[in-house]
Amino acid sequence: MGEQDRLKIAFRISKVSIFVNILLSGIKLLAGFVAHSGAMVSDGVHSLSDVLSTFVVIIGVHLSGKEPDKEHPYGHERMECVAAIILSVMLAGTGAGIGLSGIRLIQSGSENLKVPGMLALVAAIISILVKEAMFWYTKKGAEKIDSGALLADAWHHRSDALSSVGSLIGIGGAMLGYPILDPIASIVICLFIFKASYDIFRDAVKKMVDESVEDEVIKDLRRQIMQEEGVLHVDDIRTRMFGSKYYVDVEIAADGNLSLNEAHDIAHQVHDNMEKRFPDIKHIMVHVNPYLE
Repeated sequence: MGEQDRLKIAFRISKVSIFVNILLSGIKLLAGFVAHSGAMVSDGVHSLSDVLSTFVVIIGVHLSGKEPDKEHPYGHERMECVAAIILSVMLAGTGAGIGLSGIRLIQSGSENLKVPGMLALVAAIISILVKEAMFWYTKKGAEKIDSGALLADAWHHRSDALSSVGSLIGIGGAMLGYPILDPIASIVICLFIFKASYDIFRDAVKKMVDESVEDEVIKDLRRQIMQEEGVLHVDDIRTRMFGSKYYVDVEIAADGNLSLNEAHDIAHQVHDNMEKRFPDIKHIMVHVNPYLE
C-alpha cells in the first residue's frame, strides 16, 4: 500500500472520529446536566478529550508520511511512534482521572451523590454502543495501514466505552439505591485503561529502538531471496524497525568467478524484487560475497 493510500485511510477515519466525538460529547453533557448526573458530565468531558487525541493522530500520521529531506534523510516514519507515545500518556492520564474521581467519591460518602434521571442512563447506553463500534472501526483501519498512532486512538475509543460502562453501572446502581457502585466501577475501569496505555507505549517504543522484525518475516525474506537467480546462499540477514516500516541488510553469496557487473546485477535484482514483494520494507541493502563451498 502506498503512502498516499495510508494517509487517505487515516484521515478518513480521523474525520469520522472527530464528528462522532463532538456529537456524542454534546449528548452526554446535555444528558448529564438535565438528569443531574455528575458521572455523565465527566463522561462527556472524556469524549471531548478524544477530539484532541484524534488531532494528535492526524499530525503524527501526516508527519510520518513526509518525504525524506536534508535534516531527515531516512524519512519521518518515527513521528507516528511519537504520536502513539503522546496518546498513551493521554490515555494513562484519562485513566488516572477516572480512578482518582472514584476514590474521592468513596471517601466523600454516598450521601453526597444525587440520584440521576433516566435520560443519563439512556445516554450511557448510547455511548457504549457508539464508542465500541468506533473502537472496532478504527482498530480495523489501524491494522490495515499498520498505524500505531491510529491503533492508540482506537483504544482511546475503547477507554471511553469502558468509562460509559462505569457510568451505566454507577447511574443504574444509584437509581437502585447503591451509589457506591459508581466509584468502584471507576477504579476497575482505570486499571483496564492503564493496561491499554502500557501496551500502546511498549509497541511504540519497540518501533523506535531498532528492534528486529518477527522471525516469520525474516524466514520469508530468506526464502524469497534464495529463489532469486544467481543467489547461492544467504550468509546473513538483519532487520530493524523504523516506525511502521523496516530496514533490511542482507549478505548473499554468488559465484566468485562472476564479474563485478554481473554480481552487481544480482544484488540489484534482489533489491528491486524484495522491495516489490514486501511493501513494508523501507530500504534493503544487499552485499555480495563469493560463495564458499
